[in-house]
Amino acid sequence: MHKIDLLNPPELVRRLNWRDRYETKVAQWLLPWDGEEAVEIGFIGVPLSKTSISVSGASLTPNALRELFANVTTYSIDYDVDLQELKARDLGDIQMHVTDLLRCHANIEQGLANVYETLPDLFPIIAGGDHSITCPSVKAFKRRYPGKIGIVQIDSHMDVRNLEDGGPSNGTPIRGLLESGTVEGRHIAQIGLHSFANSKPYRDYARAQGITQFTARQVAREGIEPIVRQAMAVAGDGTDAIYVTVDMDVLDQAYAPGVPAMVAAGMTSWQLLDAVYLLGQNPQVKGLDVVCVDPVQDPRRATVRTALYVILTFLAGYMKRKP
Repeated sequence: MHKIDLLNPPELVRRLNWRDRYETKVAQWLLPWDGEEAVEIGFIGVPLSKTSISVSGASLTPNALRELFANVTTYSIDYDVDLQELKARDLGDIQMHVTDLLRCHANIEQGLANVYETLPDLFPIIAGGDHSITCPSVKAFKRRYPGKIGIVQIDSHMDVRNLEDGGPSNGTPIRGLLESGTVEGRHIAQIGLHSFANSKPYRDYARAQGITQFTARQVAREGIEPIVRQAMAVAGDGTDAIYVTVDMDVLDQAYAPGVPAMVAAGMTSWQLLDAVYLLGQNPQVKGLDVVCVDPVQDPRRATVRTALYVILTFLAGYMKRKP
């Protein structure tokens, strides 16, 4: 049995005592990894939210998602695919430190690198946690590929805050990746950026770095599909792999009441689901994270449920890659 350093087993496992022989729930498909079997899709929790600028309980999200595994099925009626055909397992959670936030980030990078070394063919589905986790996650992702990587970020915020006024936080992952040389700005595309959620100096910085940006208003006026295709072209131009990061605060507050930084007039659920479905189909996309949901502030787990649908819809797109 493989014991992966800095990876703990799933803290919560939903078990069903009753089942319908003709229906499969996610809880019956996305089982805990036994440490031996080959896995194609790996669900990995990163329970860190002390690095959030806003008060956030996003560290609870991996388990909140697991709680809902028993509530949804593996079948997409929209795309007529059944996810149980994929070999997917819940690998557990990256180990956090109680007080040392920089060590938490180091654990994320090294823990994910350990996962990829043990399971070199794994496609990671990473559940945050706040958006600070994306910087160390992408650093580990980059170590898998000899060439350059691209990023498609779906988010209300640019996340290029300076690192001096508070250190690495959920507002700095893209800045951290740029300044560390992990990713070049010309290989980053951001979708869903929102007015009154960013500042002009950071807009100027992003433009100077060559980042391609699309606002939520552009999505509403031009449609999500052409914008996603442009974003994939940017992130995939001369790169070996694309990493997709979804901050759930990209959604309008009506669709995502359980995010720490709600916005008015954000994207709709269908715009987001259509975006990740397209991204899932792209064979150059080789990793996904979903971040910034606070189950404590989420009435009836509405936003957690939408985050789970984002993951499942992305995988429905992923299945279209298969013959």
